[in-house]
Amino acid sequence: MKFSAEWLARHLDTDATTAEIAAKLNELGIEVEGVDDPARALEGFRVAEVLTAAPHPQADRLQVLSVDTGEGAPLQVVCGAANARAGMKGVLGLPGATVPANGMVLRKSAIRGVESNGMMCSVRELQLGDEHEGIIELPADAPVGMPVAEYFRSSPVFDVSITPNRPDCMGVHGIARDLAAAGLGTLKDAPIPAIAGSFPCPVTIRTNDPAGCPAFFGRVIRGVKNGPSPSWLQQALISAGQRPISALVDVTNYLSLGFGRPAHVYDLAKLTGPVVARRATDGEEVLALNGKTYRLDPSMLVIADDAGVHDIAGIMGGEESSVTDGTTDVLLEIAYFDPESIGATGRKLGLASDARTRFERGVDPAFLEDGLELLTGMIIEFCGGEASEVVRAGTPPLDTAVIGFDPQLTQRLGGVAVPDGEQRTILERLGFAVAADWTVTAPTWRPDIIGPADLVEEVVRVHGIDRIESVALPRADGVARPTATPAQLTERRVRRAAAARGLMEAVTWSFLPASAAEPFVTEGETPWVLDNPISEDLKVMRPSLLPGLLLAAGRNMARGAAALRLFEIGRRYGRSADGSSAERLTLGVVLAGERTPRGWASGKAAGFDAFNAKAEALALLAEAGAPVDKLQVMGEAGAQFHPGQSGTLRLGPKVVLARFGALHPATLKAFDLTGAVMAVELFLDAIPPRKSAGFAKPAYSPPPLQPVLRDYAFLVPVTLPAGDLLRAVKGADKGNIVDVRLFDDFRGAGVPEGQKSLAVEVLLQPQGESYTEAVLTGISDKVVAAAAKLGATLRG
Repeated sequence: MKFSAEWLARHLDTDATTAEIAAKLNELGIEVEGVDDPARALEGFRVAEVLTAAPHPQADRLQVLSVDTGEGAPLQVVCGAANARAGMKGVLGLPGATVPANGMVLRKSAIRGVESNGMMCSVRELQLGDEHEGIIELPADAPVGMPVAEYFRSSPVFDVSITPNRPDCMGVHGIARDLAAAGLGTLKDAPIPAIAGSFPCPVTIRTNDPAGCPAFFGRVIRGVKNGPSPSWLQQALISAGQRPISALVDVTNYLSLGFGRPAHVYDLAKLTGPVVARRATDGEEVLALNGKTYRLDPSMLVIADDAGVHDIAGIMGGEESSVTDGTTDVLLEIAYFDPESIGATGRKLGLASDARTRFERGVDPAFLEDGLELLTGMIIEFCGGEASEVVRAGTPPLDTAVIGFDPQLTQRLGGVAVPDGEQRTILERLGFAVAADWTVTAPTWRPDIIGPADLVEEVVRVHGIDRIESVALPRADGVARPTATPAQLTERRVRRAAAARGLMEAVTWSFLPASAAEPFVTEGETPWVLDNPISEDLKVMRPSLLPGLLLAAGRNMARGAAALRLFEIGRRYGRSADGSSAERLTLGVVLAGERTPRGWASGKAAGFDAFNAKAEALALLAEAGAPVDKLQVMGEAGAQFHPGQSGTLRLGPKVVLARFGALHPATLKAFDLTGAVMAVELFLDAIPPRKSAGFAKPAYSPPPLQPVLRDYAFLVPVTLPAGDLLRAVKGADKGNIVDVRLFDDFRGAGVPEGQKSLAVEVLLQPQGESYTEAVLTGISDKVVAAAAKLGATLRG
């Protein structure tokens, strides 16, 4: 929200400087995002008088002016504006000045052979409005030579961020009230005079939805003459980032920005019958002031007449009943709308506006009468006309919180001692009614106040949060207990292990474009889609960490990255068939580009393959505490992976701990990636927890006897995974076999077609006594028998 210091001065009598005001706003919790001084942009521009105007000798549409700047001899200026004439006063940009509208630096130059010392400027060129038909014409009493910034009273502009719980500060008056309560001036809060109507209102007003629109007030003003609003009002709106349109429209914007109270003006000639606040019928449409047509449904509140909808209530007016320069009679509308209804409608339509921002936070329900009177007075002052009597439908909800307050609570909750008298003064300056027994009644403009803690907050922020003493938290005696959960400790170990293996951690958005999320939606789940996303590119909650990593990889490779090793730990989201959340803690890895660069020894650069992805998966699962020696390698990694170059790591046939391998070409195409890209996805929450072994591990005791190695070579079907053979051999005699390692995989001469030779090294560890030949023979028989169950035979 933006407002100028001059606008603030209409509501606050203060001698504070711009810097002091900005500092106090920050202290009060009204964050100042920036302070801009438009006067700097107008340096080098002066009020000037045109003394003479003669045709340019070389151009029919140009004139040669003699201009008095109040300093020395008149300057010669070439001008192409049709309204330039002798005797008028305007604005001259001197050489060296920068035109605010386009950044052009003025300089002395020759135009068609005639010297020109600057430029006579239009309203648009100085960004003082949209008019550009001719140069600025100032009143006859404008002082020649005065800086334009001083003449137009350009003042600093504050850009503040208002938190959702402070609807009272969505208007300049509310901000001024906070500053006055903090001792930075006196609030100008004079009563708004009532304007008696001179004739009965010719329009019937109703509210058919008391829940959505509890109060709907209005009156007619006839005989108005619409036109430009006064310059001070235009400047106020421009400082707030608004475009002045016409007096009838500008006064409603002034009311909204100045007092946080949106209102609307209809062209009476374009209305038919009673004006009613009601729910829309299914399929009704309205052409809004932004030029877009919106299709409505019965959940949405509208303002309509017998002809149809004219206004999306509390959000945006309609084009068909808008006022124009030819409008002579108007209907003023000011109402109170239910905040939840306005917010729901705005989200459904995807329509944001200044009015919606204020109504869905909660406007002051007691300001309907004053707002209507203020609006009426400004219209009659600027446009003339005659006002009707006020018509009212419904009653605004004026109930506010009544709280029993203990002043000692400020020290207990706020950590600062504030005298009772000061607390009472602060609350009363903010508009609260404080009884002798400390029963506090909140003002109607503070719907956020619901309990004693809210009053403590008000006192402390005005007293000064910086005055709260910094005190260390109490520390319990003894040794502090660890606060990290086992899952958090596992996550830390895996993160460090991934970094140690040369992977680079990425932090990506939890939201994705729909096109990126769709290829990774898990079968049987549906993604979570936001109704009101920050943008269309952040609409779907990620069903996997891999899409975000692939988008990051694509961005980096497009900028010349030769090799990428990315990982991320986070949560993926989905919705099960029964509607419950399917949230999981996962780790994603993406390997792309060159695994090893080209060199004189290696030759061409080598890329990543599925075995590299498998190695990463096994190493990280081991660090997470998974029993990697018991894992099975199986297929079905998912449609996102290449079916012949991917797999899953499972603990039994159903518990999937990881999937790995090369991504499918269709997946790569969806992310605009080329070349082979490997991916790993670990499901950390599927890893079984470690069994508790007590507080201390048993002392290490080395075996008393040396281990024994035995080698076996088996002929197995070529389709048999080596891991299955290793698990079978290791389980043949768990009391003696401590490890099994594959050291050869041979296929060729001497090996039958359809088979391969797998050689394994078996490590045996005797315990009480050395092995005898009979014991070793028995162990070998068990090994061969276990392998035979898989179709393996001992190679001769």
